[in-house]
Amino acid sequence: MAAPRAKTPVQFRERTDLLDFLLEVSSVMAETLDLDAVLASIADIVHRVIPFDLFAILLYNEKKQELRIRHAVGHREDVVRNLAIGLGEGIVGTAAQTREPILVADTRTDSRYLPTSDVVRCELSVPMIARKRLVGVIDVQSAQPGAYSDYERALLRLIGGRAGATIDNAILYRRAERQYRTIRALSRISHEFSSILDLDELLGKIASSVRTLIDYSAFSILLVDAPRLSLRHRFSLRYDQRVSIDNIPMGKGITGAAAVGREIVRVHDTAIDPRYIATDSGIRSELAVPLMVHDVVIGVMNLESERIGFFTEDHARTMSLLAPSVAIAIENARLYQEIGERERLMQEDLRAAFDLQTVLLPQEAPEVDGLDIAIGLRPAREISGDLYDFFGHGNSQMQIAFGDSSGKGAAAALFGAMVSGLMRTLAPRRRNPAELMKALNDALVHRKVEGRYLTLLLMLWDPPSRSFRMANAGGSPPMICRDGEIINLRVEGVPLGLLPDRDYEETGFEARSGDLVVLYSDGVSDHLSPTGEEYGSSRLGKILQRDCKLTPRQLVRNIFADLDEFNTVRFDDQTLIVMRVKR
Repeated sequence: MAAPRAKTPVQFRERTDLLDFLLEVSSVMAETLDLDAVLASIADIVHRVIPFDLFAILLYNEKKQELRIRHAVGHREDVVRNLAIGLGEGIVGTAAQTREPILVADTRTDSRYLPTSDVVRCELSVPMIARKRLVGVIDVQSAQPGAYSDYERALLRLIGGRAGATIDNAILYRRAERQYRTIRALSRISHEFSSILDLDELLGKIASSVRTLIDYSAFSILLVDAPRLSLRHRFSLRYDQRVSIDNIPMGKGITGAAAVGREIVRVHDTAIDPRYIATDSGIRSELAVPLMVHDVVIGVMNLESERIGFFTEDHARTMSLLAPSVAIAIENARLYQEIGERERLMQEDLRAAFDLQTVLLPQEAPEVDGLDIAIGLRPAREISGDLYDFFGHGNSQMQIAFGDSSGKGAAAALFGAMVSGLMRTLAPRRRNPAELMKALNDALVHRKVEGRYLTLLLMLWDPPSRSFRMANAGGSPPMICRDGEIINLRVEGVPLGLLPDRDYEETGFEARSGDLVVLYSDGVSDHLSPTGEEYGSSRLGKILQRDCKLTPRQLVRNIFADLDEFNTVRFDDQTLIVMRVKR
């Protein structure tokens, strides 16, 4: 339907009237930066002073070098939707190309006229310029031949001069507002990515987040497989359905080109691009974005569309801003996954080591003539660096070894296992603790392991005489409780594996029936409270005095309970051997 026409053109008789009108035009146009509102205001202003049957404001797309109707009055819907005019094409295109108003008094006599309506006889097109760039064209048409004169042309030119600047500002504002919204969305999305460490969950989140920015038809993430020189498919959606696609050799296809070139590749029409590897017959355009961390390509994010030329420079710019956050999030998730897998394998190894250590370290003491023995072991980690062993000498005598490898965990346990092996090899030929200690030290110095040493207490129990012979290499001396009193023995020596050619002293102790002999690792005496207070041997001594009459098993339980009351967090291996001299 045609717009209502002004009955007669407005004539400004006085120059001041014209200036007042132009000031009003400028004021009305400055009221808003909303593009649609600006265009509607321009249409109303023009309609007040120039009669028309058809009206259009066409905006110029510099990239496509064409004009399209952005606001219209009276034009058919299909014309508004589909009409695209190139520079120099028709009356509108000529005005845009020459940047001068074009007035055609009778369109029937002008070959440039594009017949969008059979009733049009007169057309006036005025270009809009801002910052020396073409913004668009105001076009008015009338069913009356000669409806417009030089006066209307000059007046519309004045309006167009002001309209061009206003429309340009509105476009810049809309673009800035869109960029601000995009940046804000990218910031929010990037923050969400950083909180997800599960790779599959992350990739799904990336796909859905990108969809809020760009309405793609298909989306894929491929990660670099350096050993195979390929891009390995990791996640793909086709029309919102998860699919699987083939891996792509590095450098092949559009994704491979993006990975090798380290730049975004935007393909307007896949049908004419020889690099395109067809994965779906409906795909017509593609955008491949390399993902880089510390200047190293780790993968490619690929978007596809059914529409030719769907992906714009704005799309590419948006994805270039998002790509670093995506790459870092993926790399973090991959590292987290790798750490998790390594931890799982490590736990399996530690569990196997623990199972082996339960064989190497007896959980129950052997039957020893004249002694009732209980063992307590609580590793700070999966396995312990503490060691203990019992081995006889072919008669009733029993050698008791109690030591601690430097450090904690698997390395300390392996070192302790090596010492246990050496000790069992050397012990049959060296009955005296001091001799065995010297032989062990010589062997460890010969097999020097950097940063590793061992504290060790050796006790030879002789049942007939109820006596112990002892040698010490830096370990805690035994604590003895006799009739509720603590007896502290002085047994000293240098830890094993530190200094060559060391001799060790040997000390004897005559036991009595009922004596309680306690061996404890430094994980017991050095145990710390939450405030940093040390458990200490004196507190251990008080427990022994209080519970001196209990069985060795009961005493082990009570000591561990008191350690937990002091602090449930263990910082070192805690090992106990409690021996009661039988009556």
